[in-house]
Amino acid sequence: MSASSRDLPPSEGIAGFSANISDRGLHRLAAGTLLVAFHGTTAPDWVLRELENGLGGVTLFGFNVADSAQLTALTGQLTDAGRPIISLDEEGGDVTRLAYHTGSPYPGNAALGAVDDVELTERVYHSIASELVRCGVNLDMGPVADVNTADDNPVIGTRSFGPSPDLVARHTVAAVRGLQSLGVAACVKHFPGHGATRQDSHLEIPVVDASPELLRARELVPFRAAIEAGTKSIMTAHVSVPGLTGAVPATLSSQALTGLLREEMAYDGVVITDALDMHAITKSVGLGGGAVMSLRAGSDLLCLGPLPTPEEIQAMLAEIVAAVSDGRLPAARLEEANERVERLRRWFSAPRQGIGEGNVIGLDAARRAVSLTGSAAPLVDPLVIEVDTPPTIAVGDVPWGFAPWLPEAEVVRVKPEEADGVALLGRAAARSLVIVVKDAHRHARTRSFVSDLVAARPDAVVVEMGLPVWRPEAAAYIATYGAARPNAQAAAELLTA
Repeated sequence: MSASSRDLPPSEGIAGFSANISDRGLHRLAAGTLLVAFHGTTAPDWVLRELENGLGGVTLFGFNVADSAQLTALTGQLTDAGRPIISLDEEGGDVTRLAYHTGSPYPGNAALGAVDDVELTERVYHSIASELVRCGVNLDMGPVADVNTADDNPVIGTRSFGPSPDLVARHTVAAVRGLQSLGVAACVKHFPGHGATRQDSHLEIPVVDASPELLRARELVPFRAAIEAGTKSIMTAHVSVPGLTGAVPATLSSQALTGLLREEMAYDGVVITDALDMHAITKSVGLGGGAVMSLRAGSDLLCLGPLPTPEEIQAMLAEIVAAVSDGRLPAARLEEANERVERLRRWFSAPRQGIGEGNVIGLDAARRAVSLTGSAAPLVDPLVIEVDTPPTIAVGDVPWGFAPWLPEAEVVRVKPEEADGVALLGRAAARSLVIVVKDAHRHARTRSFVSDLVAARPDAVVVEMGLPVWRPEAAAYIATYGAARPNAQAAAELLTA
């Protein structure tokens, strides 16, 4: 029995009962469209109460996870209170929640795209799924299906499989298969594509300046492939596509979610919004207004980050209920959303078998992705200079670097605008110098700082742990395509081979 149907006459199902919805039933329908977040490693009382009252589910973040045992206890606590969707962002690579405090044991999509072995990608995501299953998580906010055509994209980058629609499509399909083979729903993101943007939707509304023809030939190719592969959910993007959505972000656009995704692309799975508390929504139409507009446009689950308070979430629910009452939001749209979510819950309950390969597959993938250009001399009392890069909101402050893998080295982390290059070169005298950067092509100060170091020490080795777009004239250049733990280990193995 679905959460919403508990308030209905016994003879009626979820769909087609608008005239009979009680106030309590309407609240349950509204609550059934929410994925809320909270702080802490145990579920607060208000979340447990809302789960009993029909809440759709929760989204977990790094601050909700201490270790696998604690996470398993938390998801058990949530499940005891209802039948929640329990989701988190586990992309591997830079974006991890399971290993937020240590760094992911899996390389991210850019590394997998560089290897371009779809069987390997499926195995990696199968292994990720096995960890999620053990911890009680049933929906992964991944894979990223964005075609990263903008080198200076501030939010996608190494999260994408690459710049080719066909490459991204075949690896998106492999990732979906790997996750869903163990009963973890994939959530392919960010529809209709976030890869051609130069703004971060956490902070503003980015624009994808693509014609409908280009959109279909580029951005939509991986999503079509994922739909054919049976992805259980798709996440919307807070991006505007002038030729499709006008100035409105896709999350709020019926042209994008109903006209394009539902009708033209024939997708009938669950549509989940990107976090509605991102500035692209809150600074334009507000949290409650965004919730109503997105549901009306065609979304089924409204994802929230950790910013809204319980009081703001209640106000958001009240706005949804009021919108049904005054005719701004058809009750049938809420019913349809709840029905899709209920179908997803039934899919979760199907028995499945299989286990993942653990960290071995992650390191194998990272070793296959890493590349060396030039020649690196044997290390002698190495000084490793890691050039600090501000983390994006999507990634968070996840640990990265070489310290665990080069115990004999002196490792220093510096900010390029504050570092004393002359002093560092003095410390590196008669020693091997290794310079580590992340997405140097996006940071002018980093490029200037590294160029000065390499001009003085042309024998230095530069390691790029983001996208290898900018390549200085160093003796050796290592590209890892990500900054996860196995990426660093694979690069360290090249340095010490």
